[in-house]
Amino acid sequence: MRRTERFPVSGANSLWHVYKTVPFWKVVRNFIVIQMARYTPFLSFKNWMYRKFLGMKVGEQTSFALMVMLDVMFPEKISVGRNTVIGYNTTILAHEYLIKEYRLGNVEIGNEVMIGANSTILPGIKIGNNAIVSAGTLVHKDVPEGAFVGGNPMQVIYTKEELAERWQEDFIYGVKKEET
Repeated sequence: MRRTERFPVSGANSLWHVYKTVPFWKVVRNFIVIQMARYTPFLSFKNWMYRKFLGMKVGEQTSFALMVMLDVMFPEKISVGRNTVIGYNTTILAHEYLIKEYRLGNVEIGNEVMIGANSTILPGIKIGNNAIVSAGTLVHKDVPEGAFVGGNPMQVIYTKEELAERWQEDFIYGVKKEET
Protein backbone atom coordinates (compact mmCIF):
# COMPACT_ATOMS: atom_id res chain seq x y z
CA MET A 1 0.00 0.00 0.00
CA ARG A 2 1.37 3.39 -0.95
CA ARG A 3 1.72 5.94 1.82
CA THR A 4 0.30 9.17 0.41
CA GLU A 5 -1.45 12.11 1.98
CA ARG A 6 -4.65 13.09 0.16
CA PHE A 7 -5.81 16.68 -0.42
CA PRO A 8 -9.29 17.14 -1.92
CA VAL A 9 -10.00 20.02 -4.33
CA SER A 10 -13.24 21.48 -5.64
CA GLY A 11 -14.08 22.94 -9.01
CA ALA A 12 -11.49 22.35 -11.72
CA ASN A 13 -9.15 19.32 -11.56
CA SER A 14 -6.29 19.48 -9.09
CA LEU A 15 -3.66 20.53 -11.64
CA TRP A 16 -5.50 23.84 -12.02
CA HIS A 17 -4.74 24.38 -8.31
CA VAL A 18 -1.03 23.60 -8.67
CA TYR A 19 0.34 26.98 -7.60
CA LYS A 20 -1.84 26.95 -4.50
CA THR A 21 0.00 23.75 -3.49
CA VAL A 22 3.57 24.66 -4.48
CA PRO A 23 5.14 28.10 -5.16
CA PHE A 24 5.68 28.95 -8.82
CA TRP A 25 9.31 30.05 -8.35
CA LYS A 26 10.14 26.84 -6.49
CA VAL A 27 8.93 24.85 -9.51
CA VAL A 28 10.94 27.06 -11.89
CA ARG A 29 14.13 26.64 -9.80
CA ASN A 30 13.59 22.88 -9.45
CA PHE A 31 12.94 22.52 -13.18
CA ILE A 32 16.18 24.32 -14.07
CA VAL A 33 18.25 22.26 -11.59
CA ILE A 34 16.70 18.96 -12.69
CA GLN A 35 17.19 19.74 -16.39
CA MET A 36 20.85 20.67 -15.83
CA ALA A 37 21.42 17.52 -13.76
CA ARG A 38 19.72 15.28 -16.33
CA TYR A 39 22.46 16.04 -18.84
CA THR A 40 25.56 16.41 -16.67
CA PRO A 41 27.98 13.47 -16.83
CA PHE A 42 29.54 14.31 -13.44
CA LEU A 43 27.83 12.11 -10.85
CA SER A 44 29.23 13.83 -7.75
CA PHE A 45 28.21 17.25 -9.11
CA LYS A 46 24.73 15.92 -9.91
CA ASN A 47 24.34 14.53 -6.36
CA TRP A 48 25.57 17.82 -4.90
CA MET A 49 22.97 19.76 -6.93
CA TYR A 50 20.21 17.43 -5.75
CA ARG A 51 21.25 17.85 -2.11
CA LYS A 52 21.98 21.59 -2.20
CA PHE A 53 19.20 22.94 -4.41
CA LEU A 54 16.43 20.35 -4.18
CA GLY A 55 16.76 19.29 -0.54
CA MET A 56 17.01 15.61 -1.40
CA LYS A 57 18.80 13.04 0.73
CA VAL A 58 21.28 11.28 -1.55
CA GLY A 59 23.76 8.69 -0.25
CA GLU A 60 27.45 8.52 -1.11
CA GLN A 61 28.43 6.82 -4.39
CA THR A 62 24.85 6.90 -5.63
CA SER A 63 24.56 7.19 -9.41
CA PHE A 64 21.74 8.89 -11.29
CA ALA A 65 22.07 7.96 -14.96
CA LEU A 66 21.50 10.32 -17.86
CA MET A 67 17.96 11.68 -18.23
CA VAL A 68 16.61 10.65 -14.81
CA MET A 69 13.51 12.79 -14.16
CA LEU A 70 12.84 13.68 -10.54
CA ASP A 71 9.63 15.13 -9.16
CA VAL A 72 9.78 18.80 -10.13
CA MET A 73 7.29 19.93 -7.49
CA PHE A 74 8.38 18.03 -4.37
CA PRO A 75 11.90 16.59 -4.88
CA GLU A 76 12.63 17.05 -1.17
CA LYS A 77 10.30 14.08 -0.54
CA ILE A 78 12.74 11.75 -2.34
CA SER A 79 15.58 10.01 -0.50
CA VAL A 80 18.08 7.59 -2.01
CA GLY A 81 20.56 5.50 -0.02
CA ARG A 82 24.25 4.93 -0.67
CA ASN A 83 25.77 3.11 -3.64
CA THR A 84 22.47 2.93 -5.51
CA VAL A 85 22.04 3.09 -9.30
CA ILE A 86 19.04 4.87 -10.83
CA GLY A 87 18.84 3.83 -14.50
CA TYR A 88 18.52 5.90 -17.65
CA ASN A 89 15.29 7.85 -18.13
CA THR A 90 13.74 6.71 -14.84
CA THR A 91 10.99 8.92 -13.38
CA ILE A 92 10.59 9.32 -9.61
CA LEU A 93 7.36 11.01 -8.50
CA ALA A 94 6.42 12.32 -5.06
CA HIS A 95 3.08 13.79 -6.16
CA GLU A 96 0.09 12.94 -8.30
CA TYR A 97 -2.53 15.43 -9.42
CA LEU A 98 -5.88 13.76 -10.02
CA ILE A 99 -9.36 15.04 -10.91
CA LYS A 100 -10.80 15.62 -7.43
CA GLU A 101 -7.65 15.51 -5.30
CA TYR A 102 -3.89 15.58 -5.28
CA ARG A 103 -1.64 13.25 -3.31
CA LEU A 104 1.83 13.62 -1.84
CA GLY A 105 4.07 10.84 -0.59
CA ASN A 106 7.70 10.26 0.32
CA VAL A 107 9.79 7.99 -1.88
CA GLU A 108 12.44 6.05 0.02
CA ILE A 109 15.01 4.12 -1.98
CA GLY A 110 17.43 2.03 0.10
CA ASN A 111 21.14 1.28 -0.06
CA GLU A 112 22.67 -0.69 -2.94
CA VAL A 113 19.47 -0.71 -4.97
CA MET A 114 19.52 -1.17 -8.74
CA ILE A 115 16.71 0.50 -10.68
CA GLY A 116 16.64 -0.38 -14.38
CA ALA A 117 16.18 2.10 -17.22
CA ASN A 118 12.78 3.59 -18.07
CA SER A 119 11.20 2.69 -14.73
CA THR A 120 8.58 4.85 -13.02
CA ILE A 121 8.35 5.08 -9.24
CA LEU A 122 5.08 6.42 -7.85
CA PRO A 123 4.66 8.50 -4.66
CA GLY A 124 4.54 6.84 -1.25
CA ILE A 125 6.83 3.95 -2.18
CA LYS A 126 9.63 2.34 -0.19
CA ILE A 127 12.25 0.24 -1.99
CA GLY A 128 14.25 -1.92 0.42
CA ASN A 129 18.03 -2.28 0.57
CA ASN A 130 19.67 -4.47 -2.09
CA ALA A 131 16.51 -4.65 -4.21
CA ILE A 132 16.63 -4.90 -8.00
CA VAL A 133 13.96 -3.23 -10.15
CA SER A 134 13.91 -4.50 -13.73
CA ALA A 135 13.96 -2.02 -16.62
CA GLY A 136 10.60 -0.58 -17.62
CA THR A 137 8.91 -1.36 -14.30
CA LEU A 138 6.00 0.64 -12.88
CA VAL A 139 6.74 0.60 -9.14
CA HIS A 140 3.25 1.02 -7.66
CA LYS A 141 3.83 -0.73 -4.33
CA ASP A 142 6.68 -1.27 -1.88
CA VAL A 143 9.62 -3.45 -2.91
CA PRO A 144 10.87 -5.83 -0.18
CA GLU A 145 14.53 -5.79 0.81
CA GLY A 146 16.66 -7.90 -1.54
CA ALA A 147 13.81 -8.72 -3.93
CA PHE A 148 14.00 -8.73 -7.72
CA VAL A 149 10.87 -7.11 -9.20
CA GLY A 150 9.66 -6.19 -12.65
CA GLY A 151 6.79 -5.58 -15.00
CA ASN A 152 3.73 -3.41 -15.39
CA PRO A 153 2.10 -3.89 -13.03
CA MET A 154 5.14 -4.68 -10.90
CA GLN A 155 5.42 -8.21 -9.56
CA VAL A 156 7.98 -9.90 -7.34
CA ILE A 157 10.01 -12.15 -9.63
CA TYR A 158 12.36 -13.46 -6.92
CA THR A 159 12.31 -12.92 -3.18
CA LYS A 160 15.56 -12.21 -1.35
CA GLU A 161 15.87 -15.90 -0.44
CA GLU A 162 15.06 -17.18 -3.95
CA LEU A 163 17.55 -14.76 -5.50
CA ALA A 164 20.29 -15.82 -3.07
CA GLU A 165 19.59 -19.47 -3.91
CA ARG A 166 19.76 -18.73 -7.66
CA TRP A 167 23.07 -16.90 -7.29
CA GLN A 168 24.45 -19.78 -5.23
CA GLU A 169 23.37 -22.31 -7.88
CA ASP A 170 24.89 -20.19 -10.66
CA PHE A 171 28.15 -20.02 -8.74
CA ILE A 172 28.22 -23.76 -8.05
CA TYR A 173 27.28 -24.77 -11.60
CA GLY A 174 29.60 -22.13 -13.06
CA VAL A 175 32.54 -23.59 -11.11
CA LYS A 176 31.56 -27.17 -12.04
CA LYS A 177 31.33 -26.27 -15.72
CA GLU A 178 34.79 -24.70 -15.61
CA GLU A 179 36.26 -27.77 -13.86
CA THR A 180 35.04 -30.23 -16.52
